Amino acid sequence: MTEQKTEPHWPLWEVFIRSKNGLSHRHAGSLHATDATMALQAARDVYTRRGEGHSIWVVPSNAITASDPTDKDVMFEPSESKIYRHPTFYDIPDEVGHM
Repeated sequence: MTEQKTEPHWPLWEVFIRSKNGLSHRHAGSLHATDATMALQAARDVYTRRGEGHSIWVVPSNAITASDPTDKDVMFEPSESKIYRHPTFYDIPDEVGHM
């Protein structure tokens, strides 16, 4: 009988990359790593091989809390009744231009 070698279970990390200063970080993917330092190094090696990264965030997957898409009506419906939150409620001055 042969012994089976089991791999250690490393935590899952979510990787976010910012390609240029001033832009938002975007989710690039996930990876397994033993700690934050190893996750940053692995994220750099896997997701920025062509030098496209300016900044990297790594977050333990179990630290992320997200809404369930099936709860969309319950989660976001109340905002529909608050028209003052929508930009169409206001007159935007011409000099603003980019909105």
